[in-house]
Amino acid sequence: MKSSRKIEFSSPSLSFGKANVTVTALERNPQLEPRVEWRVDGHPFYSTDAAKCFTDLKFSVARTSMFETSGSSEPLKLASPEHLAPVFLMWPTRRFVVDVARYGNGVAEIPQMDGSALPFFLALRKEVGVPEELAFYDAPVHDAWDLFRTDVVDAAQAQKPYGSVRITPSEAFEVEYVLERKTDSGTFNSAASVSIYSPEDLYNVFAARTFILKKEFDEARKAGLLGGVDASCGLLLEDLPGANASAYRVLEEPARHKILDLLGDLCFAKPALPKVRLEIINGGHLSHRTILEKVLPYAL
Repeated sequence: MKSSRKIEFSSPSLSFGKANVTVTALERNPQLEPRVEWRVDGHPFYSTDAAKCFTDLKFSVARTSMFETSGSSEPLKLASPEHLAPVFLMWPTRRFVVDVARYGNGVAEIPQMDGSALPFFLALRKEVGVPEELAFYDAPVHDAWDLFRTDVVDAAQAQKPYGSVRITPSEAFEVEYVLERKTDSGTFNSAASVSIYSPEDLYNVFAARTFILKKEFDEARKAGLLGGVDASCGLLLEDLPGANASAYRVLEEPARHKILDLLGDLCFAKPALPKVRLEIINGGHLSHRTILEKVLPYAL
């Protein structure tokens, strides 16, 4: 292992035609507490060894997670950490520094790469070495709730659940994720179940690329969104049911990518997994955040 090796990544992001992040794997030192330190243009943003301060970051969500420092005249903003954050699960005893460059409107956004966590993992695996035993914490949480839309005007539609979350304790981290999207041609479906006990269980999740239905992509572009992405940044899917399986890298790739997003949203706070079983229908970053709020107190 080369000490304090810097690994640079560059690609389009969701918002910009260019985004850069540098990950530095620091020299192993068992006398220092493990951590992932996130920086924005060299400025300290958040460190996982101070997870008790995680809630000090402002949070918002659109197609990605957005974090912002508070209590400053010039707050730092970080977007889309969910594809990179899960990779640090593989080395929970190590220390890393992540420095994300700012572009455009002052937001630091993680590059999309191929839309998955795989390029980040493979590069770090080459420099950091064999993945370690995963870190878990007990989270005796029993809860369930429905998901409601907050972006619709129609009152009847807003009061009708479009998804749900159920969480119970488990001996490891287990998740069953179901996606159901109504389209002009029918219903787009994808479902995947994953039980994570060891690093090997994460590989197929890391390989799953982000996705968007073609109609949603066209609407987003008309609204001036997704300005940075191109065909190399993920999966552009047809609305027709069953039309996309041949393009998948791994089985049920869309649902597996939602599990990757879930891991990223949970592990940005701390690179460890709660011992829970999750059953999620039509979840997203906002519901992932609610899950984190319920389990994180047990990790501190």
